[in-house]
Amino acid sequence: MKLIEALETLRCPVADAAPEFNVSLACGISPLHLQTFLAAELRKRLPENRVVVRPGFYGDLLGNIQRLNASAMNSLALVIEWADFDPRLGIRTLAGWRPMELPNIVESATQMAGRLQNAIREIAQFLPVIVCLPTLPLPPMFSTKRAHAGQCESQLLYLAASLANDLARVPGVRLLSVQTLADISPFSCRYDIKSELATGFPYTLSHASAIGDLLSRLIAESSPKKGLITDLDDTLWAGVLGEDGVDGISWELDRHTQMHGVFQHFLSSLAGAGVLVGVASKNDPANVERAFERSDLYLTKNDIYPLEVHWSPKSNSVRRILETWNVSADSVVFVDDSSMELAEVKAVFPELECMLFPRGDDQAIWQFLRNLRDLFGKSVVTEDDALRLRSIRDADAWRAMAQSPAASLDEFLKAAEAVITFEPVLADASAREFELINKTNQFNLNGRRLIQSEWRALFNDPDAFVLSVSYKDKFGPLGKVMVVAGKAKGQSLILDSWVLSCRAFSRRIEHRCLSYLFETFSANQVTFEFSPTPKNAPVQELLTQILGRPPEPGATLTREQFETKVPPLFQRVEGKIHAST
Repeated sequence: MKLIEALETLRCPVADAAPEFNVSLACGISPLHLQTFLAAELRKRLPENRVVVRPGFYGDLLGNIQRLNASAMNSLALVIEWADFDPRLGIRTLAGWRPMELPNIVESATQMAGRLQNAIREIAQFLPVIVCLPTLPLPPMFSTKRAHAGQCESQLLYLAASLANDLARVPGVRLLSVQTLADISPFSCRYDIKSELATGFPYTLSHASAIGDLLSRLIAESSPKKGLITDLDDTLWAGVLGEDGVDGISWELDRHTQMHGVFQHFLSSLAGAGVLVGVASKNDPANVERAFERSDLYLTKNDIYPLEVHWSPKSNSVRRILETWNVSADSVVFVDDSSMELAEVKAVFPELECMLFPRGDDQAIWQFLRNLRDLFGKSVVTEDDALRLRSIRDADAWRAMAQSPAASLDEFLKAAEAVITFEPVLADASAREFELINKTNQFNLNGRRLIQSEWRALFNDPDAFVLSVSYKDKFGPLGKVMVVAGKAKGQSLILDSWVLSCRAFSRRIEHRCLSYLFETFSANQVTFEFSPTPKNAPVQELLTQILGRPPEPGATLTREQFETKVPPLFQRVEGKIHAST
């Protein structure tokens, strides 16, 4: 982004009623253009908000962190440069670079790194913290040639790497990627010495823009995609199965098709992180079955579900896969080596992300995989992520048995031996619950998305409660499938957020949740902060059923009404939580 573009973006009008989104920019350098670029990038990502970026005091990085009022901020952007560890690591303070002084500089920098780490740990308990570690070169203060990294220079570089390693483990802290920054801001194009000496701002405009862009991506992080549907021929492997045969397809270094194997490895890693992987291929099913029997495949049938293999249009395959997964098209990526196939699918599902697999171009495949990482990346991989594919396989078996004419739904649910566990959510261990609220569309009370600071604020309200709900039955565990958040006001409850994973539909978990809330909080009524969305028909259907009328914002359900509408519930409840939780 050019500076003039950033200024024009900030001049765009914002609605008077727009909520404020406050970011503290803590840095030892003068904030100057970095503040402008960060504010502009956040305005682009949060168009419904009035973005305010508040800088601290120049030259006092640690104090800016320690004085910060976390309750007034949505996020903290922390930009650290070498002079913040010790002023002698900059050029604005002339305090001596004699060889005998270097060990003292290293020791001083080490102590400051420890103080910064403690301050960041403390503030991260209350506020999301985005950290950018030193991006500028160390000054030419060492006695070795530039090609020779001596002991003190290596110690300082190790200091920054160690701080990064420690902060990466702190809940609530996200580190700006030095590799991604290097892609968009070459090291030789970062430092503006004249600007630093004149104003205290050491960055070139292009470098300030790059940092502002990456900080905004981490502050206003988009929700990751849920599933990837891939073609097979000339995509998952090189060659055409129907022409080359099972032994003729390849993904091997000696046959110059290694990047197809790399793609398999990448998909395997996505599957391990809970991303759904499906196949849509125009092929002979028997041939595909034999191909997946090859022991050298890096992506196995255990990682894929379902496989749609036939000669029908691929849009038909995509439709069936979406129905099986029970996810919306805008949460899924479709990959194919044919532009024609991509266009056919895109015409039917315009909201689907369709990506061309650049076969025959190894460099382009590498960039293609990097782009996929951005679409599917998440800050934390939870234990529940590993259950996702298994739960969808089990759900198919569950639905088949539930629809069997041999028994009624009540009899089936009773025989399922379901166990539901309610647990309070803790602010420092809530990755899965936060993800559920921001990814769930169909059973979502109001479609509201929360940012980290709003999520954390729930835990500071004495009247608020946040519960997670886990489910398992004789078919297997589904993990954490529901989050409900609200406030208790005497004998009344107000539900602000209520989401249920689509893989847990039709099990009457939502009815059990309401029953649990009435009982646990000794409540007489529940008010729903409901808003209709284009996708939340399931929650509208539930509320219509238990209210006896279509829901409206602020709809209230009494305990007596609920008890006359609730169907039989057979789940065993564990993890009893008292209203004081």
